[in-house]
Amino acid sequence: MNLNDAQEGREYIVRELDTGDEEVDAFLFSLGCYVGEPITVISHLKGGCIVSIKDGRYTIDKELAETIKI
Repeated sequence: MNLNDAQEGREYIVRELDTGDEEVDAFLFSLGCYVGEPITVISHLKGGCIVSIKDGRYTIDKELAETIKI
């Protein structure tokens, strides 16, 4: 399951990052999004979703949300 399939308001644990790009992996790591880290979908948007990682809220587009497996 990926973030696009997640229920709003429920906390999940990141199981895998399937980006295939080291720069994107580094970007997600800088946000605090890495394997084993809790992530919560605040709301789904037409083009992606708003997530809470650690103490921050971020907008993630649909393509990137598909690469974050929970």
